[in-house]
Formats: sequence, structure tokens, C-alpha cells
Amino acid sequence: MLAALLRRLFSAVPVLAIVSLITFGLIHMIPGDPAVAIAGLSATPEQISNIRRDLGLDQPVLGQLWRWYANLAHGDLGRSLMMGQPVLDVTLKRLPVTLALASYALVLTLLLGLGSGIVAALKQNTWVDQAAMVLAMVGISLPNFYLGLLMIILFAVELRWLPTGGYVPLSQDPLGWLATSTMPAISLALLQAGLLARITRSTMLEVLRQDYIRTANAKGLPRRLVVLKHALANALIPIVTVIGIVISLLISGSVVTESLFSIPGIGQLLTQAVLNRDYPMVQGGLLVTTALLVLINIGVDTCYALLDPRVRHDG
Repeated sequence: MLAALLRRLFSAVPVLAIVSLITFGLIHMIPGDPAVAIAGLSATPEQISNIRRDLGLDQPVLGQLWRWYANLAHGDLGRSLMMGQPVLDVTLKRLPVTLALASYALVLTLLLGLGSGIVAALKQNTWVDQAAMVLAMVGISLPNFYLGLLMIILFAVELRWLPTGGYVPLSQDPLGWLATSTMPAISLALLQAGLLARITRSTMLEVLRQDYIRTANAKGLPRRLVVLKHALANALIPIVTVIGIVISLLISGSVVTESLFSIPGIGQLLTQAVLNRDYPMVQGGLLVTTALLVLINIGVDTCYALLDPRVRHDG
């Protein structure tokens, strides 16, 4: 198992290299000159030319790419053109905010998705099942930015229960963090909870039809024990697959949500970097995010090995 884990870690290196290459190409296709954005509209051509030379933007694209990879080999993601700080430092400073929001949204997703999916499977073809699936479909159909706007209008503007935006760190004020993170977390979670609920329901229905479940029921085992120990335990592998995808979607979905609610995470950072043509920040921020998603996928594979000995043996 350890050998398989090490192989997955080493295989992540070419993935990150390819992602960085694609990012480098796409960011250089964006119209606009970062030197003009830094110098301002009133700058002279000579001032803009000096900034381009200082930033290395006057070099050929292949030369810039070579310098990017050379610095990356030494753990240097460059310096932000707009902030003048190391990209890695700025990204790591924003990362806990995004992870805290994604973790909150994940807890809500698991509670809503797993809970409603299990209940719907146990109450198949009843009004409870139909209501749960209708709500799941509504959650899947609503874009998170649209849901976020509706929540701002209702809970912040009309009812004034929650703030319209901003962020309070969890370490500074837990209640303030809950107040500023609840609406963004819900807007992120509902879409994924609907997906998880439908997958959980279909997987649980398939497991509940198995012979060993009927045998457990025939032995008179408590219903809760049959559902949790026998049915849910054997349905976890496909559910874990979806949970891994959900975590990735929660992190990637933070780009829109953080911008909408003015949360200073990686999502908002990348949005501002794209608008300001901050090449190093976009490249470095996406690389860190990709590395995080790769680690999540490796963690999901590790969960497979813990849940299913056959997977562990094949690895």
C-alpha cells in the first residue's frame, strides 16, 4: 500500500507540469498588457517598456516558459506583479480561508446528501422519497451564484439575519466566522448535496436488494444495525468516489462564491489576478490548487484501500 501511495505521488509530478504548461499558454492568450495595468493609463511608452523589461515580459514566450520551469524546480513560483510579494506566500496565506469554507460546505453536503439519500432509499416510492429527490433536483439545477444572490437578498437585505459579505477568521471569532461563512457554504453545498443524495439513494437501493441484507433482516437484527453496518458500509466505495469529486467541485466553485461574498480566499485571489493580468499569480495559484486536488484524489484512493481489501491487494 505504501508503494502504491508513493507511485501516485510521483505520478502527480507530470500532471502538475502539464497543468502549468496549459495555464502558461492560456494566460498569455488573454488580451492586455500587465505592464500597462501596473504603470497606469497615464504612463509613457518608455515607462511601460521599462516595466516590461524589469518583469521579463520583453523576452520570447519560450524564454519566459523556461524561466518559469527553472524557478519552479527550486520551489519559486515567482512574485506577484500587482502585490510585489512571493506568489507562494500570498497563496498559502489565502489557502486556509478557502479550505475553511470548503470544509464547512462539505459538512453540510454530507449531512444533507447522505441523510436524504439514505432516507429516500429506505422510504422508496413514498412521498418522502419523492420529496427528497425533488429537492435534490432543485439543488442540482440552481447555480451557486444565483442561489447566493437570492440568499443575500432574503437573509441579508430583507431579514438582516446575516451580513451581505466579508469574512471573519475562525481563530478570531467563531460566531463571526459562522455568520460570514454560512450563506457561502450553503450556496456551495446545495448543488453538491443534490448530486450526493441521488447517488446515495441509487447505491443504497442496490445494496438493500442483496441477499445478505435479506438474511440480516431475517435473523431479526435491528433495522439501524442492518442499515448502518451492512448496507451503508458496502455502499461506501461508490459514495466515496462522489465525495472526492464533491470536494474538488467545492474548491473549484469557490472562485465564484468568494468573489460574490467578498471572501479573501484563493478563488477571489485568482479572479483578481486574471483581471489584472498577473501572470505569476495565476500560474502559481492554479498550480497550488491543482496540487491540492491531486492530493485529494490520492486521499480518496487511500480510502478505497481502507474500505475494500481487494483494492489494497491490487495496489
